[in-house]
Amino acid sequence: MMDLAHVLSFLTVSILLTLAPGPDILFVIAQSMSNGRKAGIWTALGLASGVIVHTLAAALGITAVLYSSAFAFQLMKYAGAAYLLCLAYQAIREGNSPLAAATVSKQSGFKLYRTGILMNVLNPKVSLFFLAFLPQFITPGTGDEPFQMMVLGVVFMLQAVALFSLVAVCAGLFGNKLLGKPRLGKFVNYGKALLYAAIGIRLVLSEK
Repeated sequence: MMDLAHVLSFLTVSILLTLAPGPDILFVIAQSMSNGRKAGIWTALGLASGVIVHTLAAALGITAVLYSSAFAFQLMKYAGAAYLLCLAYQAIREGNSPLAAATVSKQSGFKLYRTGILMNVLNPKVSLFFLAFLPQFITPGTGDEPFQMMVLGVVFMLQAVALFSLVAVCAGLFGNKLLGKPRLGKFVNYGKALLYAAIGIRLVLSEK
């Protein structure tokens, strides 16, 4: 049986962590400003869905195996960095394209959702974070520790969806003011490329 106090403490800490500046929230902001608030919300849903994968991995002990294998950790880390660098290249190719409504319509919800999932799942540091974070808020000795971790993972996912969606709406409103302005569109596209590249390079250079 889960302790309600643990769940509330977990929720409070989760909200603070979700709002802290990091790759995920910056990713949502970049998508919302360049493609509109709906794009940001779809991206947020993808990022939050990736949390379930990490929670399952932690609950089943897969993350512990990943952490003990330097090769597996590095392989996953480089795969995530490569994906982010591909996104940066794609943003550079958009170049001087204005942030027009036609550009927004080309971004399907499924594609943005998939992008959010891949960015989250391909970051091994998220798995290791959940492996260290979730056990701090479960009630030990009950025999249902994996179930408790799954419940906490769902709680984290729901609050992440709510907060990321709110951020997406706010960033989207600001981005709408830039629609149809080619000179500003170029800076947003290049800024997005720089952001993706910076996150990918940081992931590669980060220590285990």
